[in-house]
Order: sequence, then structure tokens, then C-alpha cells
Amino acid sequence: GDFPCNYRLPITLLSALINNHVFHGNDLNIDLKELRWKRTIDMNDRSLRNMIVGIGNQGGALAEDSFLITPASEIMAIMGFAENYRQLKEMLGNIIIGYDKNGKQLRAKDLKAQGAMAALLENVIKPNLVQTTEGVPAFVHIGPFGNIAHGHNSVLADKIALKLADYVVTEAGFGSDLGAQKFIDIVLRRGGYNIDLAVIVITIKAIKHHGGMKKEDKFEYLVKGLENVYYHIENMRRYGVPVVVSLNKFKDDKDEEIQYISKELKARGVEFAINEGYLKGGEGAVDLANKVLKVLSENKEVKINFTYEPTDKVKDIIEFIAFTVYGANGVVFSKFALSVLKVIDEFVLFVFVVCMAMSHY
Repeated sequence: GDFPCNYRLPITLLSALINNHVFHGNDLNIDLKELRWKRTIDMNDRSLRNMIVGIGNQGGALAEDSFLITPASEIMAIMGFAENYRQLKEMLGNIIIGYDKNGKQLRAKDLKAQGAMAALLENVIKPNLVQTTEGVPAFVHIGPFGNIAHGHNSVLADKIALKLADYVVTEAGFGSDLGAQKFIDIVLRRGGYNIDLAVIVITIKAIKHHGGMKKEDKFEYLVKGLENVYYHIENMRRYGVPVVVSLNKFKDDKDEEIQYISKELKARGVEFAINEGYLKGGEGAVDLANKVLKVLSENKEVKINFTYEPTDKVKDIIEFIAFTVYGANGVVFSKFALSVLKVIDEFVLFVFVVCMAMSHY
């Protein structure tokens, strides 16, 4: 219910303010061909991805426009980092809405939109306290995409949880090369807190698909697919984070395959847990909990090794991430990308984080 009722209101408001500003004289000289702000809808309607708005005498400014789904909006990412109303208002004001006809960058604060937008989000900034089916408290807050944004719940929810509980479990969407990379290099940096351990969740079915399985089930696919698991383990070790690998066990998993995985991970010095929470609830996750406690007791202080430094050039940061986290052999930049990077280098003195947009496959 949060998405359509709360997040979409300030998004639609900013779109309306832009349209009305142009219609009533366009004092900011907004170039409608260079608008960057998009509307949102929570329905997969392809006809709305690219459209013409403002048709008719009273239809507002005639312009090309488009819709995103709400989690893809910049406001969803902003909600992930705003820890108070003042920060929220400031970040909303800094949203780039487009450019004027002379190429000057325009922000939401140029329209004086940030106050009204923040007012609509005044209560939304507060995390939702819910409980699991077994009565465990949990915070459910925001939902930015991991493939384009940072893919994590709010920093505020994490910080509140850390004040209220001895142990906090939080999810970084997708694998170590996407969710964990963004969580460590972006969320931890912005939030100013640390992690003590990473749980890598695996399933036998997924491992076999990573090993090339299409339809026929063979043991060799498991062996080959485990190479992907080993890579994720090494990624987390590169960050300096202790690891527990958790196998989500299903009723059709074969014991000999589970034993093989356990043996291979043990040989690499990795704690392996069988998690039957899907089948048995909390009782089925006791093995995982015990393994987590064991590794935590053996690693009292964790020092995070970030992928890059904030003072590095953006092009260098992209290459660092591609080489060290993705395992890429090279990075090819288009002419347009290089021109944008040149502008960033000239006008941005300090880059705090770089958020990569990529496929989650």
C-alpha cells in the first residue's frame, strides 16, 4: 500500500509543477526536449513508456513524456538515505529535473518543489514495524531496485533495528556482485555503520542452472555451478567480511549432493549451514543461526575493504568495480559515456559513491 498511496504522490506533484511552470510562462526556460523527470505507475502498460502529453488547448505544455514503475523513481532511492525531515527536503530539492534551453542544469528546488514534496512524505520516512508469522519484529521500508538503484531498505530502518536488537538481519538484493557491492560501497558508507558477517544463500536448483543445466538433471552441472558460489565467497572475502553459506533445502534435494557441497565448502574454510526454514519455519533455521553465532564469535572485529575511494575518478571507479567485483576483462565506454564522464570530472570535485546500473543476471 505504501507505493501507490505515498511514494507516487510527490512524484506526480513534481511532474505537475514542471508542466504548470511551462504552461504559465516558463520563467526557468525549461527545455521540454531535455526533461529528465518521469512519471510513475504501478502497472506494466507498455503504451505509457513513451507518449505525448499536453494535447489540446487546455492540456498543458505539449511534450514527450514517459512512465516508470514506482520503485524505479529517484524518490525511492532518496527515501533509502534520508534520516530526518531536513535531509529529506534537501535531497528532494537536489533532484535534477532537466536542463534549460542554454544547457543549464535545473533541479526541483528551482521550482521550489521540495517543501511540498517533503510534506507529502513526512510520515512515509518512518519505517513500518511488522512481525513475521512467528512473531519476530521486522522493519519493512521502501523498495528501490537493486539493478538501477542500491536495492536495500532504508538506512533509518537499519539504524533503528541496531538500537533495538542484539542481532540484525538485513538483505542486500541479488548476489555479491550486485547487492553486496552496493550495500558495502554505498549503503554502509552513507549510513556510517558496519557489518559483521555475510550469509550467502544458495539452492541446488540455482547452482545447477548456473552450471548450464537446461532440462536434464546431471551431477556435473552441480560441480560446474559451484564455481559461481566460490566466486561470490571470494568477493565477500575481498571485502574483508566473514561468510556463512546457507543452503535453502527443498524436499527433493538429494543428500549426496548436499554432502558434496558441504565437503567442497569445508575444504575452502567456509561454514556451511542447511536451512529448512521454508519447510519447517524457525525450527528449520536453527543450524544456520548456530553457524552464524560461531563465525561471529571467531571474528570480533571486521574491517571493511571498500572497492574504491571517494576521491577516485568516476571512470576509474567503474573499471575497479568491473575488474574486481564482476570479473570483467575490460570495459568499453561509448562516445556518449566518455563525454558525460568528462563533464563529471570537470564539474564534480568529490564523488562520494557510484551506483552501477546493470542486469541482475
